[in-house]
Amino acid sequence: MTTVAAPNSAAIPAVNAETPVRVRFCPSPTGTPHVGLIRTALFNWAYARHTGGKLIFRIEDTDSARDSEESYHQLLDALKWLGIDWDEGVEVGGPHEPYRQSQRSDMYQDVIAKLKAGGHIYESYSTPEEIEARHRAAGRDPKLGYDGFDRHVTEEQLAQYKAEGRNAVLRLRMPDEDLTFNDLVRGEITFKADPCLTSLWCVPTELRCTRS
Repeated sequence: MTTVAAPNSAAIPAVNAETPVRVRFCPSPTGTPHVGLIRTALFNWAYARHTGGKLIFRIEDTDSARDSEESYHQLLDALKWLGIDWDEGVEVGGPHEPYRQSQRSDMYQDVIAKLKAGGHIYESYSTPEEIEARHRAAGRDPKLGYDGFDRHVTEEQLAQYKAEGRNAVLRLRMPDEDLTFNDLVRGEITFKADPCLTSLWCVPTELRCTRS
């Protein structure tokens, strides 16, 4: 594959009245707050206060198997004990409510419907084991990730997958080229085409969207 540069690889603009700082802290409530988590909150809080910006506290409660209200309240207690306050988010509100991702499902369903109607996403039924097997059969590293197989499946194949009771994920229909951009911290980064939306923004079961 050839590589194309992403259009938005420019440097971050200077902070001024036209580009106010908005930083966020978005933990998953899946356990006791740890040092790395608090470090992220502290650095973003300090940067927001230093620049006159805003800290947004969002909860990524999308792991139904591990999320808990106990962990959520531990996060709140830890931040309050440390004196870390926030300008928008859970418990304080703001112009972009709700700030718990599990409460934003309807918004994401609308976006998914528009993407689907425009042909920009497609259903993918390949299992991780099938993807690895195809890579091995072609002499490739089995850990290369998704291989684009489901972009071209027939309606008959889709019907068969559904009859087998498989759950689909949704993938962005990207250009055939890899996408490359320059990260200010990590340098040049290249992504393969067709990322899985459902691992980022949705719960695969019945294509129900729950994240952004």
